[in-house]
Amino acid sequence: MFRKIGIILVGVVFVMTFISCTSAPVKDYAISQQFREGKFHNLKPMPVNDSGTMMRILWRYITEKRQEPVPVSPVPVHALTTQQLHQENNGLDALYRLGHSSLLLNLNKTFWLIDPVFGDRASPFNWIGPARFHKAPLTPDQLPEITGVIISHDHYDHLDQFTVQHLKDKVKHFIVPLGVGQHLMKWGVNEQKITELDWWQQTLINGVSVTATPSQHFSGRGLSDGNSTLWASWVIRSEQSSLFYSGDSGYFDGFQEIGQKFGPFDLTIMENGAYDKMWANVHMHPEETLQAHQDVQGKNLLPVHNSTFDLAFHDWHEPLNRLQILSEQASVTMVTPEIGQRMNISESAQYQSRWWNR
Repeated sequence: MFRKIGIILVGVVFVMTFISCTSAPVKDYAISQQFREGKFHNLKPMPVNDSGTMMRILWRYITEKRQEPVPVSPVPVHALTTQQLHQENNGLDALYRLGHSSLLLNLNKTFWLIDPVFGDRASPFNWIGPARFHKAPLTPDQLPEITGVIISHDHYDHLDQFTVQHLKDKVKHFIVPLGVGQHLMKWGVNEQKITELDWWQQTLINGVSVTATPSQHFSGRGLSDGNSTLWASWVIRSEQSSLFYSGDSGYFDGFQEIGQKFGPFDLTIMENGAYDKMWANVHMHPEETLQAHQDVQGKNLLPVHNSTFDLAFHDWHEPLNRLQILSEQASVTMVTPEIGQRMNISESAQYQSRWWNR
């Protein structure tokens, strides 16, 4: 009986967090072409998830069985220290995968974060909801001074209150889509540190340009604030490197436009995980991830949004296995550094460990 109640509660959190997904106040962003009738919109109209859709998802969550929803063996994690990060700051652009879509970038000898989540759960609650498969390679307190934090959207697996509150004093700049700054200010971030961008807007910090570009997704952290903040993909350029981060997105024509305007890219950091046919319009399947990489004119492909949280119905290793096969067939270099491992961006093709199959 209690097990069934627990399963139902987890399912409710799953639906709240990732389908309906503490509300940010809605401001008037009429200057944005994406903002209409009090909400942000994708480039093309999207189906609306009604209560029936949510109940079907919940029923699948309760009843559907999978072979390996979470890892049987420990996910390999390279522990990091503050001293190590300073010692490895040798002038070469690099990145460290921290888990899920969280990344630590080392650009122009400065440190940046993408969608940092150090909390134990991707959930509005600290006692229930999707829990981490592995520890983060380091704690927020161990991070060096951070020049910029880039956020793609406000869902719990990308924007974590615990993390923001622990980082806010060591971060110089938060670069976020329109509206997301309201969350940050509520959590104690100084407004002067926050730069909100609409699609196609750019900011330049310490020689690193950061441009918000379209994605096909949605936003919200509760049941009443759906699409009250914008979502985005990101173009990030340093003196050495050109990167594209997809954020969360379904496949759409916008990737081709991004490639035409900003490509080619040395490395694409592409969503590949937590997909399902029931929400294919907001999360890409591996075939679409590969196509999006090609659309934006990427050289090497780093798949993220996998291997840390159980957010869908596929086995935990399926996204990487499927994309590996597809990439090999298309002669695309898929790079897969282990969690916490430093990857020099100019040498990223060397990092092809298939660690998830060990």
